Amino acid sequence: MTGPVDQHHDHPAQDHAGPDHHGHHHGHGHGGHGHTSGHAPGHVHAPASFGRAFAIGIGLNTAFVLVEAGYGFASQSMSLVADAGHNLLDVLGLLVAWIASVLVRRRATPRFTYGLRASSILAALFNAVFLLVATGAILWEALVRLVHPEPVAGLTVMAVAGIGILVNGLTAWLFASGAEGDINIRGAFLHMAADAAVSAGVVLAGLVIWMTGFDRIDPLVGLVIAGLIVWATWGLLRDSVAMSLAAVPPGIEPEQVRLYLRGRPGVSDLHDLHIWPMSTTEVALTAHLVMAQGHPGNGFLLEVAAELRGRFGIAHTTLQIEEAGGPPCLIARACSA
Repeated sequence: MTGPVDQHHDHPAQDHAGPDHHGHHHGHGHGGHGHTSGHAPGHVHAPASFGRAFAIGIGLNTAFVLVEAGYGFASQSMSLVADAGHNLLDVLGLLVAWIASVLVRRRATPRFTYGLRASSILAALFNAVFLLVATGAILWEALVRLVHPEPVAGLTVMAVAGIGILVNGLTAWLFASGAEGDINIRGAFLHMAADAAVSAGVVLAGLVIWMTGFDRIDPLVGLVIAGLIVWATWGLLRDSVAMSLAAVPPGIEPEQVRLYLRGRPGVSDLHDLHIWPMSTTEVALTAHLVMAQGHPGNGFLLEVAAELRGRFGIAHTTLQIEEAGGPPCLIARACSA
């Protein structure tokens, strides 16, 4: 009565079927991953240079944090100190994202049957929460400096922040190719791109201070930095929380998937449809299909899995086949009770 098909990109194509010890038929098909357009969360190719990108980004930003913090304290610049603190958090964020990008490739075990794919979701959530918490400290210090301003060396601020534009811009560019399809990589990209913009704002603040002597512009820029961090991080927090709660990824319309499955030849009913992210790049689906003429065979199962992969970016499909008119499965029976 049941016939699941599993389709996942880590395995070469294979096809086998046979009755289990209860007389139920199972068909499994494993194939390659699929690509999607727009914001569909299908698996994307992560460039081989991403490991190198993380190493370069962490190295550059660590060096820049030391330089920026040193000159920030020496020149009494709150905007530089705030930006240095943000960059320090980004170093930690890059490190966490790098570790997660390695863990998602670990093989499944009897205990972790999906491997450690969800570690990328946890990394994105960690980065979002950590950045928002740190923003509170930046906001507080900027408000204190706004009430009690201190003299700031404008030219020093401009010079150091100018270096920041180059460092953060280069690091963001290293992750640009993976930002569309992987929220973990997108988190790294957004932080670096926002930092480049923030550094540009700090240069502007230094220019205003140098030309006018208006020191309060420095904490004002610190407030703008805090606002930019919140703005850039909010979407990451929202998406990572949704992923950690196994919500359907935003690029997939559940009703469209439901309509597609109901429209397959021989399908008379559908229940227990679940769609959830296995990682920041892979989506899984399980569903029970009620067939009018019994088990349709592995060809049907593999075709549906391929269509779900190509249309919706669902990389891992498991379908249970049930015969129309037969006894309802335990889940359907519980739902109708």
